[in-house]
Amino acid sequence: MRLGKSGERGFTLIEMLVALSVFSLAALSLIRLQAYTTNNAAELEMRVVGQSVVRNRAVEILTNPRPPALGEASGTVENGGWQWQWAQDAKLTEDQRFIQVDISAREKDSGAPASLTILRPSALVLDEPPVEPPQN
Repeated sequence: MRLGKSGERGFTLIEMLVALSVFSLAALSLIRLQAYTTNNAAELEMRVVGQSVVRNRAVEILTNPRPPALGEASGTVENGGWQWQWAQDAKLTEDQRFIQVDISAREKDSGAPASLTILRPSALVLDEPPVEPPQN
């Protein structure tokens, strides 16, 4: 049984062009989504490492028996294969029982930021030897 021209089945050229256009738009959208996701993953990694830098600085301040010097201080540290510039600003709270330390860090090349604020007792000095009474 032979079908004539009126009975043939298939896609017209216009239908094929529309289908290819829809498919290419979907593919381009997926490529853009992948680029966006990759960029966000890299930014998230920088933020996590930056938070590690400020938290490490906070641990140093909190575990040091002597309170930090009041005022500003800064330095450079390597973490995660990147160079980070950190800064801290230490000031007494209103009641002067605590020192508030604002810590921030920025990656040198990308400028990725991180920040943290901590409080520690202002008079806590653990490494002073106990005072012994004089012996006669």
